[in-house]
Amino acid sequence: MARRRKLLLPEAEQVMDQFRDEIAQELGLADKVAQRGWGEMTTRECGMVGGMMVKKMVEMVEDHMDS
Repeated sequence: MARRRKLLLPEAEQVMDQFRDEIAQELGLADKVAQRGWGEMTTRECGMVGGMMVKKMVEMVEDHMDS
């Protein structure tokens, strides 16, 4: 069973889900997710999506700090 993250703001869940789907699209995994669902994705695929999400969030924070 997949673990769900606990967010401080409940309304952030929709935004994070959309962000996750955008990253999956960028990585070429969107069709597979649409066919199988997130529960059937491999650990490696989910890790790629999560890792890219973190990388982009860090970049956004760094950009914000520079301005």
